[in-house]
Amino acid sequence: MRRTAGRAPAAALAILASLGLAGVVTFSGALGGTSPAGGPTIRPSAVAPGLVQGGSPGPSWPSGPSPSAPPAVHAEPIVPVTSFRAPWDSTDVAEVAAVLAGSSRRYAALELVRDEADQVLAALGQARPAQARRLVLAADAATLRTDLAKHRDRLAFVVLDDVDLSVRALGWGDLSLFGVGRVASVAVWPLTIDRPGEAGSAAASEPAYDPAVAWTLVAAGDVMLDRRVAATVKAERRGVDWPFDGGTARIAGHVCCNPVGNPTAVGRRTGHAGAVRAVLSGADLALANFENAAPDDYAYHATGYTFTADPALIEGLRNAGIDWVSVANNHVRNAGGPGLVETLANLDRWGISHSGAGATLGEARRASLFEVGGVTVGILGYDTIRPDFAATPTRAGTNEMSAARVRADVAAARAAGADLVIVFPHWGIEYTAQTSARQRQLAHAAIDAGADLVIGSHPHWAGGVEVYDGKPIFYCLGDFVFDIDLSEQTLEGIVPELTFVGTRLVQVRIRPYLILDASQPNWLDPAGSGAVVMRQVFGASSRLPW
Repeated sequence: MRRTAGRAPAAALAILASLGLAGVVTFSGALGGTSPAGGPTIRPSAVAPGLVQGGSPGPSWPSGPSPSAPPAVHAEPIVPVTSFRAPWDSTDVAEVAAVLAGSSRRYAALELVRDEADQVLAALGQARPAQARRLVLAADAATLRTDLAKHRDRLAFVVLDDVDLSVRALGWGDLSLFGVGRVASVAVWPLTIDRPGEAGSAAASEPAYDPAVAWTLVAAGDVMLDRRVAATVKAERRGVDWPFDGGTARIAGHVCCNPVGNPTAVGRRTGHAGAVRAVLSGADLALANFENAAPDDYAYHATGYTFTADPALIEGLRNAGIDWVSVANNHVRNAGGPGLVETLANLDRWGISHSGAGATLGEARRASLFEVGGVTVGILGYDTIRPDFAATPTRAGTNEMSAARVRADVAAARAAGADLVIVFPHWGIEYTAQTSARQRQLAHAAIDAGADLVIGSHPHWAGGVEVYDGKPIFYCLGDFVFDIDLSEQTLEGIVPELTFVGTRLVQVRIRPYLILDASQPNWLDPAGSGAVVMRQVFGASSRLPW
């Protein structure tokens, strides 16, 4: 690994902070340092238990033991959360006050666990609202999480150890406990309540989640370095880093029509150049699909469906912080078997790990292994689109996917030391977000075989998300660095940002983007222009439980 687990480079954090993204854990889109309620970001003042800000009377607390024998308590971080599907990324005390006053533009009510409610309100410097409907009290954290799945217009706070995948953990101002750019320690997190527990006990010193030992994974879709991407990088002399230097953008309108008769989106940059790179390089493990051959004797193709990239352009992936690529796809043999072998050697030369294809079938089936966050991660690549590209014991090619092969390969990866296994298939039907029965069958087979995460590519549209047996499946992320502008859908995609502790996945964030200049992804605000692709993803996610 080129990066220290859990810590983004300082430059990356500076870019994220300037965006309001340094601590963002939900979908991307915070475009500045103002509060969600429209005013400046406000930090809660320290308040004594039983008092709220401004001196208003708070809850009455029973007297405890004498000063010589104080009650055993410890400070427990509390975290703002909302619906998993909500587009918001952070909140602050001004927005909490607006929710309780009934003037929030995002939330209709604040929900808290009943036994924690008064302490949480005190920590936030708030009193109970005059309108009872603006404060919802849940019997326990499980009930609260279920409520958020049903009511996407609620803001809630829970203790840190009650955060799970069913909710979206929000940043507090420009701080976050999850994702790329999270705080280094819970000690700097400003929101806590007192919880009972013996001093020095596991409850007091070993939370179930600790940002100091967490690690992050991001995954991008198809990267193709021929045709208009190569022309932009080389002929226009924008350089190998250009495709990964995107910032933020919005959709300014649509024009009709492209050569195939579809309306296409007109994008406008909104600044923050380098924000995409900051996320890729700030993650501990960054993945993508390498959708071309890159042989020594490459040829530029202005059009058509044969892709052979200049190997020198691989430097851009390396500089962006991409650690691994799948080479199991329907273009990796576009320069034949020898070209495939040269492609792998050129990826090696630039320090990009790969799997899913090889000089022999054994090489194609071998998992890439990474040490990250104190665990060994194994990644397997597969193709289902070109069976004629499949490797044999004596022929270079791809790792063809079947349930039996995945079962054997996952077992081999485990035997090689993998604590967590990711399966990265190339599959599905082009130009649709819908999942085929065959995709679902293979995805379930991979998880039944012991895989922990499935991330797909090929259709060129962002597809649905599923949770099967507690494990996430991203059926397609869409194109990432590509020049297809057949429709708005081929210009948009998603990047999942996953936070783990060891092998346990604790948070998922989905970042939407728009490809500009036929080569460069730029983040979209999911509450604005990014809502189109997010509706597409969730519309195709019929088996997502939240």
